[in-house]
Amino acid sequence: MPGLAGIISRERAADHSADLALMLKSMMHESFYVSGACIEPDAGVYAGWVAHSGSFAHRQSRFHKEHGIDIGFAGEFVETSSQRDDKDSGSSIVALYRTHGDAFVERLNGVFGGFIFDRFAQRVLIFNDRYGLERLYIHETPKGTYFASEAKALLAVLPTLRSFDHRGVADFLTFGCPQEGRTFFQDIKQLPGGSVWTFDGSVTRRRRYFHAHEWESQPSLSPSEFEAEFQKCFVRARSLQLTSESPLGISLTGGLDTRMIMACSPPVPNGSVCYTFDGPTGRTVDAKLASRVAESCGLEYKLLRIDPDFFSDFERHMDRTVYITDGCLGILGTHEIYLNTLARQVAPLRLTGNFGSEILRGVSTFKPVGLSHGLLSPDVARLVNGSSKAVSNSKEHPVTFAAFREIPWNLFGSLAAAKSQVTFRTPYLDNELVALAYRTPEQLWKSSQPALQLIKAHSALLSGIPTDRGFSGNNSGLGFLVRRFLAEATFKIDYYNSEGLPRLLSPLDSMLRRVSSNLGILGMHKYLPYSHWFREKLAPVLLERVSSERIRQAPWWKKGTPEVYARAHVSRRGNYMRELNAILTLESIDRLLFHQPQQKCLPSGPTVPQVDSDSSHKAATLRQYALS
Repeated sequence: MPGLAGIISRERAADHSADLALMLKSMMHESFYVSGACIEPDAGVYAGWVAHSGSFAHRQSRFHKEHGIDIGFAGEFVETSSQRDDKDSGSSIVALYRTHGDAFVERLNGVFGGFIFDRFAQRVLIFNDRYGLERLYIHETPKGTYFASEAKALLAVLPTLRSFDHRGVADFLTFGCPQEGRTFFQDIKQLPGGSVWTFDGSVTRRRRYFHAHEWESQPSLSPSEFEAEFQKCFVRARSLQLTSESPLGISLTGGLDTRMIMACSPPVPNGSVCYTFDGPTGRTVDAKLASRVAESCGLEYKLLRIDPDFFSDFERHMDRTVYITDGCLGILGTHEIYLNTLARQVAPLRLTGNFGSEILRGVSTFKPVGLSHGLLSPDVARLVNGSSKAVSNSKEHPVTFAAFREIPWNLFGSLAAAKSQVTFRTPYLDNELVALAYRTPEQLWKSSQPALQLIKAHSALLSGIPTDRGFSGNNSGLGFLVRRFLAEATFKIDYYNSEGLPRLLSPLDSMLRRVSSNLGILGMHKYLPYSHWFREKLAPVLLERVSSERIRQAPWWKKGTPEVYARAHVSRRGNYMRELNAILTLESIDRLLFHQPQQKCLPSGPTVPQVDSDSSHKAATLRQYALS
């Protein structure tokens, strides 16, 4: 995944050039990645970046000789409306830094991370976005600070870190992801969201430039005030996301969040292509509705589907997913890199409606995983029971829960997988839009009304196309009630078809699938039935993996239980996909990141980084180490 890596050393006599080259090499997963470096031994600075060729991050990451400033950047930032009116700031990182000093980061809008080495001042800054979604892993020692966008970059040069953090694993087994800045890895933490750290000689200053309470303290608006402000704010945020110097791919679904994007003015740029992800059989409701939306907007539309090679090469796809995302996405997310690879063939930049439901309507999937206690060893069961209390959004603002917990913790893995292939954009993390969400009046919270009103106000044509849940511009009368009932009923049935029935009802799975297939419900809404794939075409892969010696010796499970659960799942004596996801994900992390940290997982990209010769006047040194 594109990002940053570096070492800020307090040992001026030490040479970390080779370590930096190894860190960058561990992050070079694709042939279309480029990289660069900033090396200044006298200042103890060894920092580099990896980016999609031609991306915004690639253009921003370079050495500005006239100003004595080296910049490495990850992600993107877009101007807020106030910045557009500020003619003195400029639109580049170096211009903002020169104008506003360390406070420049407060003016960045979007999902980003970066480092700045000011050669004249001999100081380094590392920083990230408010949400911590452009993740930076940190390891501090008395001799210096190591940072990287991928934990594997730290593991590559610090062998003592190649072990599990048991609290991070306990979080994963309880909630599906580490929490509160923890990771899977011993002594590796995450840079808190909204941070800027300054390294000035021997002094390190750690500052949070943003806290959620700054937005929480805003007063609520009346319904009419909110809807008017929401329409204005969303149109602005969406317009900024359409700015692109490369082809734009629009990832469409049948839901409200992508419909809003398509409805608003200005129109989508010519040459843009719409697409929808789909499974190996049939066309989902998402695909059928998305094609109608694209046609109504006069745009080309493509269906990107899972083909047979996904299953025939599943083990490689599975390992690659865990490896590239540092285990943040497990086997139930194996499709993400596969489908986003297809998306890149359409366009290198992907605009989506991701996170709209979480930010605007409080939709959440973040809850305890509920693993069977019979799977866990006694020591691990005690660890899980003593882990953090279940995450709840009842004690904090729902937007805070969504923006600063659920999205950067629970949904990070899917984002990391996507970003390994495409530049990822969504209007729903625009700073001004998220800030406005805090002002939603109580009667509109969790309501679809603001979204529907926005679509209707900007496009009567798109307002007339129902969403996947049955909403449209006319939400009254018997026709609407029937449409809503059918949408919700088929969604629920298809959910159980895809995820599998609860354990006690698992023997009825086959009957449900037959009935659903005869009624045409199967695959209407869900196209990733991993539970059934692991009972059918992927059963041999599953049974072989769980019988490995590494899993048999793992400290997390009661002796022999992984094989018992796998066979019970395959034989339909229970639905154990969550247990199997945990078993296989932890095994892959252990094998790929701890015991094979320098061995690539069959990547399609090169094994050594390209170094952008313009990025630093020390780049030749890195090239020498990278190619040796």
